[in-house]
Amino acid sequence: MAWVLLVLAGLLEVGWSIGMKFTEGFTRLWPSVFTAAGIVASMLLLSHAARTLPIGTAYGVWVGIGAAGAAIVGMAVLGEPATAARIFFVVLLLVAVVGLKATSGH
Repeated sequence: MAWVLLVLAGLLEVGWSIGMKFTEGFTRLWPSVFTAAGIVASMLLLSHAARTLPIGTAYGVWVGIGAAGAAIVGMAVLGEPATAARIFFVVLLLVAVVGLKATSGH
């Protein structure tokens, strides 16, 4: 169950990190509210997952999902450059996330 919570926390991190782009420095009410709610929910799920999982693994996976997901959404939806180098490094992030999961012992 901890892994499910952790993946959900990572997906929420993708959501709130992308949401920050739409808050315009937290000057727009509803994007700011949704972004703040995503931050809180993501942190709560991460903290619950970290009760069972090693914190280094939990935090690394959370950050990896968030960073890779934000980069993918940026390239696919927000018109950010989708160069071969960027895609390569996103794949490396995902490999690292899988590696942390595989070596966590849980």
